[in-house]
Order: sequence, then structure tokens, then C-alpha cells
Amino acid sequence: MNKIIEMLNDICAEAFEKAGYEREFGRVNLSNRPDLCEYQCNGAMACAKKAKMKPIDIANAVASELATAKVFSKVEACMPGFINMNLAEEFISDYLVKMDSDARLGLSEPEDKETIIVDYGGANVAKPLHVGHLRSAVIGESVKRIGKTIGHNMIGDVHLGDWGLQMGLIIEELKDRGQTEFTISDLEEIYPAASAKSKEKDENGELTKEAEEFKQRALKSTGMLQNGDPECRKIWERIMELSLEDLKKNYDNLDVSFELWKGESDAQKYIPEMLDSFIKQGIAYESNGALVVDVTEETDTKELPPCLVRKSDGASLYATTDLATMVEREMLYKPDSYIYIADLRQNLHYTSFFRVARKAGIVRPEEKLTFLGFGTMNGKDGKPFKTREGGVMRLAILIKDINDKVYEKIRATRSEDEISNEEAEKIARQVGLAALKYGDLSNQASKDYVFDIDRFISFEGNTGPYILYTIVRISSILNKYKEMNEQEAVSSDFVKAMQRTVSGKQLALSLLRYNDIVEQAWKELAPHRLCQYIYEISNAFNSFYHDVKILGEEDKEKQASYIALIALTRKVLESCIYMLGFEAPDKM
Repeated sequence: MNKIIEMLNDICAEAFEKAGYEREFGRVNLSNRPDLCEYQCNGAMACAKKAKMKPIDIANAVASELATAKVFSKVEACMPGFINMNLAEEFISDYLVKMDSDARLGLSEPEDKETIIVDYGGANVAKPLHVGHLRSAVIGESVKRIGKTIGHNMIGDVHLGDWGLQMGLIIEELKDRGQTEFTISDLEEIYPAASAKSKEKDENGELTKEAEEFKQRALKSTGMLQNGDPECRKIWERIMELSLEDLKKNYDNLDVSFELWKGESDAQKYIPEMLDSFIKQGIAYESNGALVVDVTEETDTKELPPCLVRKSDGASLYATTDLATMVEREMLYKPDSYIYIADLRQNLHYTSFFRVARKAGIVRPEEKLTFLGFGTMNGKDGKPFKTREGGVMRLAILIKDINDKVYEKIRATRSEDEISNEEAEKIARQVGLAALKYGDLSNQASKDYVFDIDRFISFEGNTGPYILYTIVRISSILNKYKEMNEQEAVSSDFVKAMQRTVSGKQLALSLLRYNDIVEQAWKELAPHRLCQYIYEISNAFNSFYHDVKILGEEDKEKQASYIALIALTRKVLESCIYMLGFEAPDKM
């Protein structure tokens, strides 16, 4: 289906042409003054400069042409040259009927379906997920789901950090302890202890002799692992087995999934040949024993440092493994584009390795490489979110804290006779996840935001629980209607739901914009657009709910129209929260 704004643009462009002016001026916008009109065209002002006429004269001429279109219930020209338009209820109804009968809710299939790799995990093995992993997982999952809803082939990769120095540190710490068997709980204590041991300093702020020796042993073990040492490999495989099981459980709790569970280790076999090709192409050169690639371009306002692809000791870096991972992805999946999601402060890293990938011909010229950088999640003090003790909070603990608070709210208002403890816990998990994800995604990704549990779990205001409560309320009405009529809602007419109810028409007008919003959210990689939209719809529905007696309406045709409108509202809301990464419970 054509988007509403595109349809209105075509109609206005034709009206300008019929009035004797260029079609290009017939651009329509959603009105920012809904008290005056629903849509507005400001093209007469720009047209007036070219035609050397008064804007209001052009606006009047175009408005006269538009007045004959059945699309509008009102068209008027206003000083100094605005064209204000309201849509006819019949036109809105026809559009909603088509939308309601379409499995995609009117969302057009993309002309060119793409295969898109989304890199949004980045967790290190042998470490528990912490709050620093939240944003990449939540934003990445939403971006992937939006792309999938649009119709693209989306491939999410966790891209684990499983091959670096932390492995050598763990291996050496296990040797020092004489420990051959270990659990995930052991690893959660072993790695921090090993990391601390490698960083111990003396009174002069220098590494102690013991710390330096331990670090050198860890570096040697890391190299041995990467060169296939059987003993190191055996320990690494056990670490991977335990870590993957734990990571999958934690990502499941976030309702985040990956099509690929690959890590830096998967890219190692491509590195030697890749670096040789850099040298043969003449794009890589030695600098102080290291291998680097220049990435500064003529259009840069300042010089960028060369991209380091091999250290002087022969070790690989993040840029090396990211480039080698791209080599593997090109071989296996031949993607049309990439989306990388990580902390905004890593912008230089992504700029550098993207440029090397293009310079070396790893990706085709037409492939799109996108870095979606996110801001920090801060506490109420405005500083990066920490535990009360000042440490980094484990993600599992954060999720549990939110679920517990939601459970307390449920228990404060609903007895065990109404909702069992088991059911209350399930609802708390669903609502808690919505609170957590919506609290994050409702902010523009690149912006920092304050993590406020009490605000996020509120059932009022712009929150996830408020959106879920709206969906549950609609479901309750639809279930009662079905019981009363012994059938689902059946209506091919939304007109009566809009007549004599301003809130009914406002709700219908919001629903019209579904495919506009989804495509905008995808184009901008902006889940917060969906959050703004469903908050608008939820407010519109709740106004409608308070304005009319849906189940108490005696006019059956009018009631059926009400029911059809709110049933479509639920479809749109459920589609949007799927794209945001959560779902609604059956009751709250």
C-alpha cells in the first residue's frame, strides 16, 4: 500500500499542476497544529518567489483544485499562503479497511530485498554480561527486527571476544592454582583475580615484578592458544562451553537472539592471507615494526591516525579481527550491507576499519557500512550506571531488580485469588522487560540517558508498562465483546467510530501512519521513532476509551465500528512492540 503522505503528495502535486504551477511545490506535511488542521502544504510560499505572485493567491488557486478531491473533508487557504487540509472519514475508513485485511498492515515490500549483517553483541567470554552490554543488545535486536519486518534478510551476529589476552590470563591463573576443573561461577571470580594480578603496582605506580612476569606469561599463553597449543586449546574449549551456555541464558532473559554465534577466533584463519594482500596491494606498510594502513581522506578536516593491523610483536588487534571477520562474512553470506552497533566512543575504530575494508576491496563499492553508536546509560547522578558499591552491575541482577519491583506492584493491587504467584512472576518478567527495553529505546540511540527504575516501571506516562496496559485493556474489551456476541468483531466500516468523536478520528489518523513510521524508523535506524508512535497511539486510544461506551453502545453497527477500530489498534501496537523486542501479557 502507498503511504498516506505519498498519496497526499501526489494529489497536491497534481493540484499545483492543474492550477498552472510546478508539481514540485505540492509537498505535504503532518500538521504541527492539529487544532487547525490535520495536514498542511506550504508550497505556495516557495512557488510565490518563483512565480512573483502573492502566496495566498497561489494557495487559493490550489485549494480550489483540492476541494474537488473526495480525499478531503476540508481544504482552506490561510494567510500568508498555507493550505490546510482535513481528511474525509470515508477515505480514512477505506484505507484502514485495506490495512486491516493485509498481513503486513499495509507495509510495502522493499523493491530490493537485502541481506544485512547486524553486529550487536560484542560480549567477552568468561565474563558475565553487565549493564554495559545492555544497549548494544537491546538496540541491535530492535534494529534487526525492524529490518525483518520491512522484509530484509537480517543476520545478527554476537561477535564474541573469545581470543584475546583474557584467555591467557585465565589459563595462567588456573595453572597457578593448580586447577584443572572449573565452573562458570569459578570463571566469574578467576578472570577478575587474574586481571588484577597483572595490574598490581608498587608505591611508584610501576607494575610490580610479579605482575609483569604474570602478564608476560599470559601473553605467551595467548600466543600459544592462537598457534594451536593442545593444552591451551583444551582449556579454551571448556571456557567456551561454559561461557556460551551462560551467555545464551542471559540473552534469552533479554529476549535477544543471534543467527550467528561467532567470535574473534573464527576470523583467525583469514588474517595471514588478508595481511599479505594488504602488503601486496601497497596499502599497508611498516611503522616502528608494526603494520599500518593510512585511512585519512582528502575531505577530512583533520588527519586520522593510521589503522594498526598488526602489532610489532606480530599480535592482532580489534581492527584486524574485525576486518578478518568481514572477509569471512563476504565469503559465507555476501551481504548487501552491514550495521555495527557499539558505544559511540568507538567511532574512530569503526571509521578506520571501514576505510581499510573499502581500500583493500574486502567489500564491494556499493555495500553500505553503517556504525550506529550509542550513548551511555547513566545513574540519577548523571554518571555511568554503577552498583551502590560503585562497581559495574551484572545484567542478570539489574533484570531481577526490575522484575522484583514489578512483582511487588502486582501483588500490591492483585490478590492471589485473582493472579497466582506463578502467573504474577510471569507477568512481572514480561512487564519488567518492557520497562527495561522501552526505557532504553525511547531515547535516541546516540544520546546518554538516565536509568530510573521507578520511572521505567510506572504504569503511567511514556513507559513500557503503560503501553502494555493499553494493549491488555484493548484485549479485555475484545474478549468481553466476543463473549457478549459469541463472535469476533466483524466490520468493514470505520466511519461510525470517527463520527461525532474527535478522539476516534485522532486514533484513526494515528493508525494511518503505521507504514510511514516503520519505514522512517528503518531509514534512520531509530527505534525511538516507534516508541514515540505507540505512545501517541496509546494516548489516542485511552482518550477514545474514555469518550465512548464501547461495550455499552446500543447501536450495534456503531459498536462494531468501535470494536474494529480498537482491534486494528491492537494489531499495530503488537507489531510495534515486537519490533522493540517485547510482548504483552494476557492480563495485568
